[in-house]
Amino acid sequence: MKVSDFIAQNLADRGVTTVFEVAGGMISHLLDSIHAAKKIKLVSVHHEQAAGFAADAVGRVTGVPGVAMATSGPGATNLLTGIASCYFDSSPAVFITGQVNTHEQKGQRPIRQLGFQETDIVSMAQPVSKAAFSVSSAAEVPELLDRAFALAVEGRPGPVLLDIPMDVQRQQIDVSPFAPPPPRPPKGIASASFAELRAALSGSKQPIILAGGGIHAAGCRAAFRQFVESIGVPVVASLQAVDVLPFGHPLRVGFIGSYGNRWANMALGTCDLLVVLGSRLDIRQTGADVASFSTGKKIIHVDCEPGEINNRVTGVTAILADLRDFFASATDLPKPSCADWIEHILKLKAAHPDIRELSGLEGINPNAFMHELSSASREAGTYFVDVGSHQMWAAQSLELEVSQRFITSAGLGSMGFALPAAMGAACLSGARTQVVIAGDGGMQMNIQELQTVVHNSLPIKIVVINNGILGMIRQFQDSYFGSRYQSTWWGYSAPNFAAVANAYGIEGHSVEDPSQVAQALQWLWRDPLRPQLLQVAVSPHANAYPKLAFGKPITEMEPASKPLDMEGT
Repeated sequence: MKVSDFIAQNLADRGVTTVFEVAGGMISHLLDSIHAAKKIKLVSVHHEQAAGFAADAVGRVTGVPGVAMATSGPGATNLLTGIASCYFDSSPAVFITGQVNTHEQKGQRPIRQLGFQETDIVSMAQPVSKAAFSVSSAAEVPELLDRAFALAVEGRPGPVLLDIPMDVQRQQIDVSPFAPPPPRPPKGIASASFAELRAALSGSKQPIILAGGGIHAAGCRAAFRQFVESIGVPVVASLQAVDVLPFGHPLRVGFIGSYGNRWANMALGTCDLLVVLGSRLDIRQTGADVASFSTGKKIIHVDCEPGEINNRVTGVTAILADLRDFFASATDLPKPSCADWIEHILKLKAAHPDIRELSGLEGINPNAFMHELSSASREAGTYFVDVGSHQMWAAQSLELEVSQRFITSAGLGSMGFALPAAMGAACLSGARTQVVIAGDGGMQMNIQELQTVVHNSLPIKIVVINNGILGMIRQFQDSYFGSRYQSTWWGYSAPNFAAVANAYGIEGHSVEDPSQVAQALQWLWRDPLRPQLLQVAVSPHANAYPKLAFGKPITEMEPASKPLDMEGT
C-alpha cells in the first residue's frame, strides 16, 4: 500500500472524520489519498493557523485528536500558533506536515536550505508539542502514527507533529489491519491519599472548589458534577472551566481571576479550604500576591502533572492523579456544613452584580448584552470566544446551560482563535449551531475564514463586539501610560463587519441602541442553521471590570482599589 493511502485509511480507522488543511505541493499525495478513500472530509481553509485552531476545537469537543495538515515551509510555520494553542490548553491533536524529498534536505551541510521551502519544522515545534517526529522512511510511519495518537491523549493531552517527506509519502509499505487500543480503565487511588481531604472537609465552614480546564482535558465533566453534588461544596471556575456547571446550578459561584466576578474573587479570597481540581493556579487566577492568597486557608491540589503542584502557590497538599481516577476513587467523602457560607456568597453576588460593574456607560452594556445573548441562544452548542475585553465580559456573564460549552484560547491567548475553532466544531457530524463571540481586533486576525463558512454552509452565528479599539490594552494604557493610546486607538481602525460579511455572502446586521438588542438577537436566530453576523457597537471607553488591583489580595479589585505597581502580565 502507498504510504499516503495507508495514512488516509489509518486516520479513518481511528475515528478522524475531518482534516483541516491548505493545499501545498508537499502534501499533495496525502490530499489525493484522503479524497480517493472518501472516508474523511477535507476542509480547505484559507490560512494554516485557522486549520490549527479548527483541529484544536475538534480535540476539545470530541476527545479524539483533531487533525490538521500543511505543506513545508510557510505552510508548516503557519501551523505553529495552532500547535501552541493545543499545547497550552491541553487539546489533543495530531499535525501532519509535508517535507521536501529526503534527497533534497540539507542534512549536516553548512547551508540554510537545500530544497525549495525546506524548513526544520520539527525543531520549531518541539517546545510547544508533546512530541515532534521527523519521518525518514516508510517503515516508520505505522509506528509513529500509533505513538502520535497515543501521546496526544494520554496524561495531560496535547499536540503531536509528524513531518513526512514527499518521497516517503509515495513509497510502498506492507501493513497489518488496524487494531484500536483498548480504553484505559480507571486506576484506583489509595484511600490514604484522601485522608487530609476528608479531615479538611469535615472541619471546614467555608470551603470552595476551584475548577480548572483539566476537568475538560480529562473528559470528566459529568463525574465532576456528581462529585460536587455529593459533597455540596460551592464552585468557582477558571477561564477554561466556566462551563463545568450550568449557570443556574445552586453550587455555581462564578468566574475568578484577573477579571473574575467580584463576588467570586471575594469568596475565593476568604474561604478556609480550597480544593483545586485541574487548575494551574497561575498569576491570572491568584493575583500577584501569592502570600495573601494562601493565608488563612488549607489548599489541596489535584493534578496529573507534578510540576504544576507547589509551583507558584507553595505549601499545598498534593494529590497527584488523573482526574478520572480521582473522581472514581473519591467516594464516601464527608459533606461539610456550609449552608451559612453559601448564603453569604449569595449576598455578595446580590451586592455586586456583574451588570453594575459598568454602570453609567453610554450605549450597550456588554455584560447585560451577554445575558441577553444567552437567553436568545438556547439552541447553541458551544460559545467560541476570542481574546480581549469581550472574552472577560463573556466569561463573567454568559448563562451557559448544561449541554453548552465555553471554549477560548486561554494559555496562549491568541486573537483570531474563535472563528476557525467554531468552524472545526461545526464540521462535526450532528453538530449544533455554534456561536462566535469576537472583538473587532480578533475578528480581523482570521476574517478570511468567512469564506470557509460560506463554502461549507456552516451553522455559525458570529457576534462581533466592536468598540473600534483594542480595548484591553487601551485599559492598560489608561492605568499606566497616561491614556496615550498608540496602536490601540491611534493608528488602529476596524471596518464595518456587517458590510464585510455581506461581501462574503453572509447576512450581516448592526446594533448600537440598547433598546434594539432584543430585536437584533431575534434576527440572529430566525434561521438557526444559517450563518449570520451581528455587529454590536460598544463604547471604546468600556472597561473589563472588575480587575484585580495588581500586587494586592484577590479580594481587592479595580476600580474601587488601585494597583500597587505596574502589572507585568
